[in-house]
Amino acid sequence: MNVQNKTVLITGASRGIGRALVDEALRRGAKRVYAGTRGALSVADARVTPVTLDVTNAAQIEQAAVEVNTLDVLINNAGIALYDDLSDFDVIEQHLAVNLFGSLKMSRVFLPKLKRSKGAIVNNLSLMALAPLPLTPAYAISKAAAFNMTQSLRALLAGQGVTVHGVFLGPTDTDMTRGFEIPKASPEAVAQGIFDGLENQEEDIFPDPASQSIAEGWRTGVAKAFERQYAGFVPANVAV
Repeated sequence: MNVQNKTVLITGASRGIGRALVDEALRRGAKRVYAGTRGALSVADARVTPVTLDVTNAAQIEQAAVEVNTLDVLINNAGIALYDDLSDFDVIEQHLAVNLFGSLKMSRVFLPKLKRSKGAIVNNLSLMALAPLPLTPAYAISKAAAFNMTQSLRALLAGQGVTVHGVFLGPTDTDMTRGFEIPKASPEAVAQGIFDGLENQEEDIFPDPASQSIAEGWRTGVAKAFERQYAGFVPANVAV
């Protein structure tokens, strides 16, 4: 999937990785970039169309589907990460509402357009989908669930021409990681890695140095082998 002359929709596009993805899509020659944000967005490039989009708001998702005529790539980037200790169920539910159900609802609503274009869904996950950092366990839970959802969609859509990609993000220099004094990749470098992985047809994308350190082990490991094995149980003609 080369994004040149393609139409891309990016959620959470106002800052951080989302804004870097908008800029990188433009740099690679995207025909139209729909930038989903909850607030105002100022971009000089005429190829960018801001879309009011809170991924927990069903009405806004449906309205976005009306505004977006055609779509080649959906990037589910919107997310939240709050410190917690699993004592407040509201915090856990808030993470699941954005990081899991937001991505799933977006994928379901835009699936007809992606089927027509033989397009791609890209879900921004985290290395915490594989192992939690106990400082943000609700976030880790939501990303682990989103990872499983990504694998399931991948198997269910394999026979319908839509590819589904999971991005295992390592520490990135955004507002989410403020206060963590650890090596971090820049949002711009991560955005480049995501689009590189998409163009290279990688199911699992490792876009930064921290995630790349486990890429080979993951791709040749037992968990990935199980995913491929279980995907074989999905009937080729299943309707999603």
